[in-house]
Amino acid sequence: MSSKQQISSVLSHIGFLELNALQQETLSKSETARNLMILSQTGTGKTFAFLLPLFLKLDSSSKEIQAVIVAPSRELAIQIEGVFRAMKTNFKVLTCYGGHSITVEKKSLKEAPALLIGTPGRICDHIARNTLDLSKVTQFVVDEYDKSLEFGFEDQIKFIYQELHALIFTTLVSATEHKEFPDYLAFRNPEIVNHLANLEAPAITFWNYPVRNSNKFEKLFDLLCSFNGELTIVFCNFREATESVHNQLFDNGYDSIIYHGGMEQDERERALIQFRNGSFHTLICTDLGSRGLDIPEIQHVVHFQFPHSEEAFIHRNGRTARMKSNGSSYLLLNKDENTPDYLEVPRSEFILPTNLPHPIASSFVTLYFSGGKKDKINKIDIVGFLGQKGNLLKEEIGLITVLDFAAYAAVKRDQVKSLLATIRHEKVKGKKLKIELSK
Repeated sequence: MSSKQQISSVLSHIGFLELNALQQETLSKSETARNLMILSQTGTGKTFAFLLPLFLKLDSSSKEIQAVIVAPSRELAIQIEGVFRAMKTNFKVLTCYGGHSITVEKKSLKEAPALLIGTPGRICDHIARNTLDLSKVTQFVVDEYDKSLEFGFEDQIKFIYQELHALIFTTLVSATEHKEFPDYLAFRNPEIVNHLANLEAPAITFWNYPVRNSNKFEKLFDLLCSFNGELTIVFCNFREATESVHNQLFDNGYDSIIYHGGMEQDERERALIQFRNGSFHTLICTDLGSRGLDIPEIQHVVHFQFPHSEEAFIHRNGRTARMKSNGSSYLLLNKDENTPDYLEVPRSEFILPTNLPHPIASSFVTLYFSGGKKDKINKIDIVGFLGQKGNLLKEEIGLITVLDFAAYAAVKRDQVKSLLATIRHEKVKGKKLKIELSK
């Protein structure tokens, strides 16, 4: 199959009609460039931009790991894997990250994937355990390169890089420009794909929402109610603040879900799954949620606390108005507090509607299944089970996510009680699984 046919096939699988300008330029320059720098904001298709040329360079006859992608967060690594799997390339891909079973990863590595994706720490762990051989890797990608340096991953990336004895192509991906690069990368005279300046400003409406210290939680509650159940992320600076906000809202009848770095990995996965599938309208999170969350339908970003830097502010706002949609950003401003210099104040003041609606319950809830990919269970199995055994209609089944040893399915809230009673003794693909409301 020619490269043109391969590209056409991949585009049809992921639902694209054609490559955008960023993807076209990346593909063109990657044909000759050994060192490539991709500069672009989130929501511009940059993951596919670097995955497509990487895929075209893979050798179907090789039984070794040929390409490594390093990402600074577990969520971003999983997202990259999702895009690659959607391309349906027939190449094996494995994603390694902390919080995931290292035993499962070791078993999967016995048959080397063509593409390895992972966080720096977990990849270093496998190298130290001698469960990973990178000596035949020819392609190396560092996604969100700027964040990797900020998080202090440089020593780990250096350790990984020194294992790449057959390396030919290096790609760095960043949302900010870099003039200098660490010496160990041997990243000299790169070809640069820079779409930062050409990017259309996202269609975000910025609002000033006045508060006082004494009524900040109350005002946040009113603001969230005014959104009428539209998807919202509320950003806080500290994990303790996310929990405090969540608890205050819950005490007033508003349900939300939290997401921060102090949670166990499976808790964070469940939180994102339930937010993506519509079981919760509102995610309360730290700046961990400002990158790597690919949820295009978020209409509102609320800054409950001022971000520490302009870069953090930009990345927070980047969660809304994605894929050419519109969005809104709200800054809770107290006139007695100093505002950071980078904030453009004053801005339009947001006025609450006269007839403020009550909190709206989500239409869906999430069911947990105690079986997943490693049990040979897939999305089609779950859909068939809920339809045939649970008597649900197609429109009563929402997003389904299948992990290694668990699966999650969104189902209509008003059907869940009768559904659980109906399927209580039923088997999924001949297996008796625990099925319950996800915690």
